[in-house]
Amino acid sequence: MTSKPRASVRLSLAWLALALPAVACAWQSKPPQPAPPRPVVIVQPPANARFQAAVREQQVRDQLQKNQVEEQLRQGQASAIRRPYASDPTQAARLDRADQAQRDLYRARQQDLLDRYQSAVAPPVVHSAQSNPASAHSGG
Repeated sequence: MTSKPRASVRLSLAWLALALPAVACAWQSKPPQPAPPRPVVIVQPPANARFQAAVREQQVRDQLQKNQVEEQLRQGQASAIRRPYASDPTQAARLDRADQAQRDLYRARQQDLLDRYQSAVAPPVVHSAQSNPASAHSGG
């Protein structure tokens, strides 16, 4: 009976001696690093383009302000039109719906103006040629 425990101890020691270097290597190895993101280069436009952008920005501000003044005038007119119909709930409801439609139209115009300006002045994004753009879409 004494030989069987000694054999199992020797077998365990032999297995441990063989497995220990592999475990140590696996423990020391680092997981693979993900590819670094591609650098983004923002190109500074020439002075002429910066001037044109400043002019466009001022035009947009002027148009936004003009639209705001027109909306304030429209609201004043809507209040004046409403007064004679204050006692008629049907007419008041119609005027409310028309006023809400005008406010929605005003907001949509302002947002459209801002959206068009943003899409026109967005700086171009240039990626470096270090990595293939198709590899980013391959998924593995």
